[in-house]
Amino acid sequence: MGSLSAEPHMTQIRHYTFTILITIAIILLSVIPITESTPLDDVPFIDKWVHMVMYAGLSFVMWVDMRCYKRCPTVLPYAIIIAYSTLLGGILELVQTYCTTCRSGEWLDFLADSFGALICSVCCYIASFIWQKRISAQR
Repeated sequence: MGSLSAEPHMTQIRHYTFTILITIAIILLSVIPITESTPLDDVPFIDKWVHMVMYAGLSFVMWVDMRCYKRCPTVLPYAIIIAYSTLLGGILELVQTYCTTCRSGEWLDFLADSFGALICSVCCYIASFIWQKRISAQR
């Protein structure tokens, strides 16, 4: 029998460094206290836009990490990206509700998280499809 080594797992984790960093940033931004008023308070639904952009950004970085590491053209990576982002958003909304006194979880925030991840993943899928067609046409 072969020996079990942590090296292959550490190598895989290194491929997702940016995804991990963005995840940590989102976790921190989700649990730290925020100021009561901001310059953007007049923008309608600014909180929901911020959620969409954060999770679309996470999805994009995760897509780039996966494309650079796996180069997998199937739909599975997009399902993983959407599932990961949605699960993270849901868990953080629960953490805000039950584990912080300065933040509150909201269903609309969770929907904005999920929508941002979904929209980004669909755009990345379309971009990958177009990219693959161009590469195939050049051969």
